[in-house]
Amino acid sequence: MSYPSLATRTAVVTGAASGMGAATARLLAAGGARVALFARRTDRLDALAAELTAAGGQALAVTADITDQSSVDAAAKAVHDAYGLVDLVVNNAGVMLPNPLSEGRLDEWTRMIDTNLTGALRVIRAFAPDLAAAAADGRTADLVNISSIASHVLFPDYAVYGATKAALTQLSAALRTELGPRDVRVSTIEPGLTDTELGGHIDNTELRGQLDGMFTTIPALAAEDIADLIAYTVSRRRHVNLRQSIVLPTRQA
Repeated sequence: MSYPSLATRTAVVTGAASGMGAATARLLAAGGARVALFARRTDRLDALAAELTAAGGQALAVTADITDQSSVDAAAKAVHDAYGLVDLVVNNAGVMLPNPLSEGRLDEWTRMIDTNLTGALRVIRAFAPDLAAAAADGRTADLVNISSIASHVLFPDYAVYGATKAALTQLSAALRTELGPRDVRVSTIEPGLTDTELGGHIDNTELRGQLDGMFTTIPALAAEDIADLIAYTVSRRRHVNLRQSIVLPTRQA
């Protein structure tokens, strides 16, 4: 689907090296947006930027680790130097590491909190002034946070992951009270079962098998489905905020 209103936008997409982030970057660039690609895997980013540029788009590969404040600061400077102010931020980077809470996996808890919540906050801190300035100038300004149905649907052994996503959903709601009066839209997308690399991070054999079983029985969403929803959300007229969207495979309850 085509979204002509994207042609005037300058976007940052985190977690752009694969999955929903890469699909979103492709769709935004195809619509004419200038897209800064954030992720840790430089080779993947460079390949995607080359692909988008070859297709006639504008893309900037920016190696960034959102769990590191200095890395986010440097990445923001690179975007500002290349493109100026940003008016669209897609906070997509995330990690899912389920395990029974009784295992006490502090390493996994820390990684999920640092990426899914604190990392998102670092990106918001870096670009919220841009969004407010763009809105004050009469432009459309969007912050899109990619949460999960795990923010409100309970899954055994996903307690910490679900808690980070619930916090992100709540953060988005709170930010609407701060940024909405300044004409900055804040939207939350909560996908259900989606075919991305997220499940590849799981080192618990039993839980990985359960997830694989779900993919066998339920036709999952594709990353492109989420990208299309994001593009639709940010393409509404600037006074319309699709504040929270839950998107599931048809067969998922």
